[in-house]
Amino acid sequence: MVHDRTMGADPGPRVPDNLDDFRTTARARLSVFPRIAVPDTEGLRRAAVVLCVVDTGGSLAVLVIKRAYRGRNAGQWALPGGRLEPGETTQQAALRELHEELGLTIGPGDVLGTLDDFPAASGFAITPVVATLSDLESLRPSPDEVHSVHRAAFDRLAADDAPHWVLRDSARMHAAGPAVDAPPGQPGLLQMRLGPEMTIHAPTGAMLWQFREVVLLGSDPKAARVADFAQPDWTHH
Repeated sequence: MVHDRTMGADPGPRVPDNLDDFRTTARARLSVFPRIAVPDTEGLRRAAVVLCVVDTGGSLAVLVIKRAYRGRNAGQWALPGGRLEPGETTQQAALRELHEELGLTIGPGDVLGTLDDFPAASGFAITPVVATLSDLESLRPSPDEVHSVHRAAFDRLAADDAPHWVLRDSARMHAAGPAVDAPPGQPGLLQMRLGPEMTIHAPTGAMLWQFREVVLLGSDPKAARVADFAQPDWTHH
């Protein structure tokens, strides 16, 4: 299944609306982005994901998946990706996992750069790889790993009301109601609210937020770091 999930409020700033413009903008911004890598330590495991940008015919979008309701991270929002195999680079792992999970093939020339490693509570350092894909004709989600595929539109990602900071104890994986906003000045839990039934937390929400800030909006990298973003308890495995 492929879904478009958007919310009508607040269209936010203008963002690239075709792949050529996006590639130019993203390459330029990522080429000067002072990326932070998590150093190797004993017990650290590495994973890589793809922020795969596609043309939806109206707005560019990032492909987001909901994991199959079995195994690791069952039913959670995610970016296509997984752990590195021995001898793989993060880019090789990200593109391999994209193909295994969704049947999509991206060449090295379509990779535009990488964002900060995210030190997940599960013990993985996750590297987000930004890439583009010209068509989705070969999209074939693996039922063993993917429940559904969704498109997070740029217009929604860039909207002012997409990121919310809420009290950690009020967030739920499958929300029956809205979480409670964190008081001003108090650290909260990030929610990327990208659709009526599409609220995404860290780690995936953190990587989408940094993509929004660095690649789409061109924010100061110093104000767009994510390593200290809290994760809800259900992502700690």
